[in-house]
Amino acid sequence: MRLRRPPRFAVLFALLALLGGCARPHVEAPQRRPAEVRAQIVRLLPADTADRTGWATDTYAAFAALDIPPTDSNLCAALAVAAQESGYHADPAVPGLGSIARREIDRRAAQHHVPQFLVSAALALKSPDGRSYGDRLADVHTERQLSRLYEDFIGMVPLGKRLLGDDNPVHTGGPMQVSVAFAEDYVGSHDYPYPIDGSIRHEVFSRRGGLYFGIAHLLGYPADYPQMIYRFADYNAGWYASRNAAFQNAVSVASGIPLDPDGDLIRYEGGVGATERAVRTLAGRLGMEPGEIHDALAQGESPDFARTDLYARVFELANAAARKPLPRAMLPRIRLESPKITRKLTTAWFARRVDGRYQHCLAQLHG
Repeated sequence: MRLRRPPRFAVLFALLALLGGCARPHVEAPQRRPAEVRAQIVRLLPADTADRTGWATDTYAAFAALDIPPTDSNLCAALAVAAQESGYHADPAVPGLGSIARREIDRRAAQHHVPQFLVSAALALKSPDGRSYGDRLADVHTERQLSRLYEDFIGMVPLGKRLLGDDNPVHTGGPMQVSVAFAEDYVGSHDYPYPIDGSIRHEVFSRRGGLYFGIAHLLGYPADYPQMIYRFADYNAGWYASRNAAFQNAVSVASGIPLDPDGDLIRYEGGVGATERAVRTLAGRLGMEPGEIHDALAQGESPDFARTDLYARVFELANAAARKPLPRAMLPRIRLESPKITRKLTTAWFARRVDGRYQHCLAQLHG
């Protein structure tokens, strides 16, 4: 899963907590008994899924703990993401993961001007499980294994600390490939329902924790989207990326300046980005100062952005220019980048793949 923006979730979580019931997805059916929901999930899982009862239990528990209604739509959405990201494996294997990890270590060594013989010597050291770090690296098959290896390497080998700092290179994991940074921020404003096995990072790689945080990331925020596919895009690109991409499209129509609708409204590393520059050309027509524009755009990761004067006025201008109402949600155009990805994939590709699984799931229930 891709999450490009730096972890800026904590303030948003506090805001969402204040929104109460309006932050929850629409309830489509009366409340059902837990056993009924679990039985439905078992029926929806592929017959060859290992421990379908356990999957159903952990999925239902996540919905209950998050206070998100387990409607047909919500259940199918969560299962579709899990199917796409892991094929219903709590800790999915990644082909060639050891080689990918070794290349990352070598890349960082070159970046820090560390000779290869020092890297080889560090990897030859014995790790806590009795094997050398090099042997463990050659034998890793899952991200949980690799994450634990990096933890040991950073914590016990001076060169590991120099190469990696406190940044474990494994940023996503578990059955829904949720971001570790998201999970760590989320527990800052929400009670985690399980005993923590060492760290929240470890919980992400478990079935129960991966489902809990994945469903929170997918459904635990208010978004008035006409179709679930836009939540799937947000899951890949970051909350409100689909809404923001539609806003960028409106800015392009109103200003005549082409923009890449990637969902990023400001430059988080500082300076003025392309979207903000384009909006500033409309400042006179919007009746807004540059500072007001920036402050509104800075709310791009929160539900409040859609209630700003900037959002409303840009769409007024764009709708008039287009002579029709423009969409308020669009699939962002983002190229996916990861050492695990060997093909040219995009956020739109991901969203459509998951949506296909989602529609198939609904058809099972309603066909």
